Amino acid sequence: MSRIVLATRNQGKIEELRRILDGIEVVGLDAFPDAPEVPETELTFAGNALLKARAIAAHTGLPAVSDDSGLCVDALNGMPGVLSARWSGRFGVQAGDRDRANLDLVLDQLADVEDGARGAHFFCAAALVVPGHAEHVVDGRMYGTILRAPRGTGGFGYDPIFLPDGETRSSAELTPAEKDAISHRGRAFRALAEIIPTAVSA
Repeated sequence: MSRIVLATRNQGKIEELRRILDGIEVVGLDAFPDAPEVPETELTFAGNALLKARAIAAHTGLPAVSDDSGLCVDALNGMPGVLSARWSGRFGVQAGDRDRANLDLVLDQLADVEDGARGAHFFCAAALVVPGHAEHVVDGRMYGTILRAPRGTGGFGYDPIFLPDGETRSSAELTPAEKDAISHRGRAFRALAEIIPTAVSA
């Protein structure tokens, strides 16, 4: 069985990729306690995904997969974008409150934006780096609108204020399987799954 490393310690992401891939062993960074923490210093989702995948492939000698994703709001000219995880800034926010601070800031910035102009999408870039071979980057999107108040307790990040197109429930009100089927990350990982079996056996 082929083995790949997903460049994260987020168990949810690891399980998501395991659900999508068939016949390939997926491990996370917990299997490599000395793996480096790679800062997301690039200006694009693809750049950050490649940065992390390259570092982990070099460290482990194994094919590595990484993703970078975020919320892009039309009325904010595509922001928070690559700054989604840090949108509320570094100061005065406890680590456990970061998601809520980011979410509240977006809601505040859109407070006066009418319902018809609250379009947004989640974007995910997923990268595969196989040591000594080609690099691959794919992407996925999930379109929708920004709600006026959080709804639901599932998911993470901006999920409680994001209403996917065609849905009456926020992303945080969907089951994991329902979210996988339409999410930006699910779409990117499924696209990558079509590449991985050939790439890792090259």
